[in-house]
Amino acid sequence: MNDALLYLDGVNVSFGGFRALNNLSLWLAPGEMRAVIGPNGAGKTTMMDVITGKTRPDSGIVLFAGDKDLTRLDEPAIARLGIGRKFQRPSVFEPLSVADNLLLALSKRQGPLGALRARQSEEEKARLEEILALIRLADWRDRKAGSLSHGQKQWLEIGMLLAQDPALLLLDEPVAGMTDAETEETVRLLRDINRSKTVIVVEHDMSFVRALEVKVTVLHEGTVLTEGSIDAVSADPRVIDVYLGR
Repeated sequence: MNDALLYLDGVNVSFGGFRALNNLSLWLAPGEMRAVIGPNGAGKTTMMDVITGKTRPDSGIVLFAGDKDLTRLDEPAIARLGIGRKFQRPSVFEPLSVADNLLLALSKRQGPLGALRARQSEEEKARLEEILALIRLADWRDRKAGSLSHGQKQWLEIGMLLAQDPALLLLDEPVAGMTDAETEETVRLLRDINRSKTVIVVEHDMSFVRALEVKVTVLHEGTVLTEGSIDAVSADPRVIDVYLGR
């Protein structure tokens, strides 16, 4: 537990008579990238809701960075601790340029107009250029976000998340709706991000998960069914029965 960046143990969440998480336990090391898969209703979204403070568990332990009890904190407090979440559908400010979207996320000033009008510090300028290069959008910096492809909007939103400098990124189906070329580039992008950030990727695209070459956790009925390499979990008869065989 002391070596974990994220530690969940015996986490239970019920909605009415439905058990969304059932004694869920998960351990994530600093600097790790983990893929989480499973059928619809397996508990993937609820797990992320618990980690980010959107849902409070009925019972169980949820610790971050050793001793930070996430069950006692709300969403803004958890975000300030260094946990960032990207939802499946990209949410960017389409009338603004790519650079201005990142400046809004990067700036610690109050209010969007103040953030855009204020003079950038040298540190902000350097960080902006770093993120633009990382998310493959340096050549599109002055384009309106609304003119980007779906995949580029996904990358921009990841960049907006990175601008807040989280230690842990939760990415919900980051390649949904992408072209094959964009998906391949996203594999490289996430590997680049993983050099300095811990990442959880929730995904249904098994080809994408295989390309990531990371440990895979399979959820089913709110608990961990199995964990291991993509080859190991793909060959597990239980995984084939509840997920891959469908």
